[in-house]
Amino acid sequence: MTTTTARLALVGDRSPNVVSHTRIPLLLDALAERDRIVLDAYWIPSEEAEDEDAVRGFDAVWVVPGSPYRSETGVLAAVRTARVAGIPFLGTCGGFQHALLEYARDVCGLTRVAHAENDPDADDFLIEPLACSLVGHESVVRVEAGSLAQSVIGSERTVERYFCAYGPTRHLDTLRAHGLRFSGYDEDGHVRIAELPGHSFFLATLFQPELSGDGSRPHPIVRALARAAVEHAARAAGQPV
Repeated sequence: MTTTTARLALVGDRSPNVVSHTRIPLLLDALAERDRIVLDAYWIPSEEAEDEDAVRGFDAVWVVPGSPYRSETGVLAAVRTARVAGIPFLGTCGGFQHALLEYARDVCGLTRVAHAENDPDADDFLIEPLACSLVGHESVVRVEAGSLAQSVIGSERTVERYFCAYGPTRHLDTLRAHGLRFSGYDEDGHVRIAELPGHSFFLATLFQPELSGDGSRPHPIVRALARAAVEHAARAAGQPV
């Protein structure tokens, strides 16, 4: 247990109409009460995230659901900073989609790939409408053994909740070839979890762990991000981890 306080950047356009946004404060309270993990959370609107220093100095970055974001550029900038600076990162739903988009453009050189929700007239999509919308759905995710996701979730099979209608389709082999690991799939083999080996903590899920349960017991992924944030804060302060 620890009482070290870590700073968490919640990147997204906060709205009372987005269920995830109303759930996150409950999760932060539960982390403090149940796990003695205190996160000092700041909401950063997508436009403000366009500033390259917007998330620097934070101990973790969570790109939350709620797409289309008002600024795709800002969200991608936050993902990039977390990835390059080694800041613990979690992207859920829209955050997952934009984490893949940032990696495709900035690491793989696929500079023209687009998100169909943001740019429906683009010529080359990485993120497209799902064949079957997952809005309000719950389904099985199979997690690869030996992955960060498996070590966090503690199982190679989990049932998760979704609220999305877009997902990755093309260029996935290129992302793999450039070092991104896809470590979770649905029962039809579609990608549902991505992670970045060698990073302190970089995890992105198409499903929404923040919607698990009633908010009184944070999902293992949320707890893992919180622990990674505290470890980051301790290292920054020169404390033992």
